[in-house]
Amino acid sequence: MSRDLPSLNALRAFESAARLENLSRAAEELHVTHGAVSRQIRALEAELGVALFERQGRGLALTPAGRRLRDGAATAFAQLRKTCGELRRDAAQAPLVLGCSGSVLARWMIPRLERLGRELPGLTLHLSASEEPPGAGLPGLDAALLLAEPPWPAAWRVHELAAERIGPVLSPRHPHYARLCKAGARALCDEPLLHTASRPQAWPAWARAMRIAPGRLRYGQAFEHLYYLLEAAVAGLGVAIAPQPLVADDLAAGRLVAPWGFRPTKARWVLCAPRRPADDRLDALAGWLRSELADA
Repeated sequence: MSRDLPSLNALRAFESAARLENLSRAAEELHVTHGAVSRQIRALEAELGVALFERQGRGLALTPAGRRLRDGAATAFAQLRKTCGELRRDAAQAPLVLGCSGSVLARWMIPRLERLGRELPGLTLHLSASEEPPGAGLPGLDAALLLAEPPWPAAWRVHELAAERIGPVLSPRHPHYARLCKAGARALCDEPLLHTASRPQAWPAWARAMRIAPGRLRYGQAFEHLYYLLEAAVAGLGVAIAPQPLVADDLAAGRLVAPWGFRPTKARWVLCAPRRPADDRLDALAGWLRSELADA
């Protein structure tokens, strides 16, 4: 191991004590005990083979060697602080790469990007769509917006945003629209239901919540992704099942209706990120997403 430099912890303790000219104030600044600072300085003196402080009355004064090290350490730590600050500013200005499914991107994020830009003007997002669940390390991403069931990987820092609520939706263009809107939920047992391979548990979960045996459901056309499923529902091709936020705009515009309401599932909307040092942008984004989902 290289011995060109002493312990950086010891150098930091010395720099603080030399700058503040007081061991107790240095301990307060570093959030350690007076004894810890004193031990670090003694270890530094032993490693360098010189005295850095000498007693002067009731206090301590720097020796000539201590003054030389103080000046060098002050310059080095000032440059380090400057460089670290620049790196933090650069990181804050770089786009935050956010992953989500294509369905969430197309039906929920994109319609809200203008409002996001107005309300979080300091945040630049780069959106990355993928239908595959992200790996535990979230490769290539700074964060991911997910609709999934816990537990979450231990390597993630997770902001829970909202509980998932799902329900059947259909379009006024559906050939049985008038009859179905007046019927109870069990009427859907006679309908060929639109479904998707990406959420095969959605219809059974809703049926159980409605006290309907999942085996009574009949399935019609299948779609690979939720986005296509909902486009088919808007076109009047059948009754689909969807998370409430992803159809909120369609419901408000009258393109879809939800006669039987929405029911909670075990899934959660979450914003997850790798366990790295705290990023204020993620806290701000989580707060914004939570508010948007609450209004859905």
